[in-house]
Amino acid sequence: MVAYTIRRILSGALLLVVMSMVVFVLFYASSDTPERYACGPKCSAQQLEVTKQALGYDEPITTQWAKFAKGVVVGREFPNDPDLRASAPELVQECDAPCLGFSTGYGTPVRELMTDAFPISFSLAIVAFAIWIIGGVSLGIVAALNKGSIIDRGIVGLSLLVFAFPTFFIGLLLLTFVAIRWGIVPLPEYSPIAEGGPFLWLQGLFLPALTLAVFYLAGYVRITRAFVLETGSEDYIRTARAKGLPQRTIIGKHTLRAVLTPLVTLSGLDLAGLLGGAIITESVFNFNGLGKLAVTSITRFDLPLTVGIVLLISTFVIVANIIVDLLYAVIDPRVRLG
Repeated sequence: MVAYTIRRILSGALLLVVMSMVVFVLFYASSDTPERYACGPKCSAQQLEVTKQALGYDEPITTQWAKFAKGVVVGREFPNDPDLRASAPELVQECDAPCLGFSTGYGTPVRELMTDAFPISFSLAIVAFAIWIIGGVSLGIVAALNKGSIIDRGIVGLSLLVFAFPTFFIGLLLLTFVAIRWGIVPLPEYSPIAEGGPFLWLQGLFLPALTLAVFYLAGYVRITRAFVLETGSEDYIRTARAKGLPQRTIIGKHTLRAVLTPLVTLSGLDLAGLLGGAIITESVFNFNGLGKLAVTSITRFDLPLTVGIVLLISTFVIVANIIVDLLYAVIDPRVRLG
C-alpha cells in the first residue's frame, strides 16, 4: 500500500508540472499583447513597453514559465526586469510563495484573492457533496429494493423532474420562497466556521449547497439504483440470500462494497469539478467564491488571476483523482497490483 501510494503521489506531482506548463502556455502564448490587458486600453507605446518588461512578457515563453514555477515554490520580485528593480527600488514588490503573480484588475497578489475566495467555494462544495452522497445513495438503494413499486417510481420520477430544472431556477426558487417569503431559514450568508461556529457556517451554506446538491442527487439516485439492481443479480448475492443472511447485511457488506467503486470515481470527479463550477449558484446567492471570481477575471481579461484559478482547480482535480485511486486500493486490494 505504501509503494502504491508513493507511485500515485509521484505521478500526480509530474502531472501537476505538465498541467501548469500547458495552462501557462495556452493563456500567455495565445495572447499577442498580454501587456495590453495589464496596462489598459489607453496606454501609450512607451507605457506598454515598460509594462512588458516589468512583467517579463518580453522573454521567451519557456523562460516566463520557469520564473513562474520558481515563484510558486520560493516566491519572486516584481518588476521582473533586474534593471528596473535596481533603478527604482521603491517600486519593488515582494510576492511570497506560492506566488501566482499580481492581479491586473485588482492590483493585489493572486494568492490573496484566491485565499479569500477558496474557503467559500470549498465549504459550499463539501456541504453539497455530503447532501447529494447521503441522499442520492440512500434513495437509490430504497428505489432498488422496491423495484417496480410506487416508491420506486416516485423516487425515480421525482429525480427526473429535479434533474430537468436548471440550477439557477432551483436557486431562485429556494431563495425566493424558503428564505424570503416563508422565512424558514435566514438569508444565506457565508460565516467562517472559526468565527460563527459550525451551526452558523452550515446555516449560511444550506440553501446554496442544497441548490447544487439536488442536481447531482438526482443523478446519483438513478446511478445507485442501477448499480444495486445489477449487483443484486450476481451469484454471490444470491448465495448470501440463500444462506439466510439479513437484508441489512447483504446490502451493507456485499452489495455496497461492489457499488462503491464506480460511485467513488464519479463522486471524486464531481466534487473536484464543483469547486470551480458553482458559478451560477454563487451568483444567485451572492457568494464571493472561486466561481464568481473566475467570471470577474475573464470579463476583465485578468490573465494572472485566470491562470491562478485554473491552476488551483486543476490541482484539486488531480488531487481528487489521487485520493480516488487510494480509496480504490482500500475498497479492492487487487488495484494495488496494477
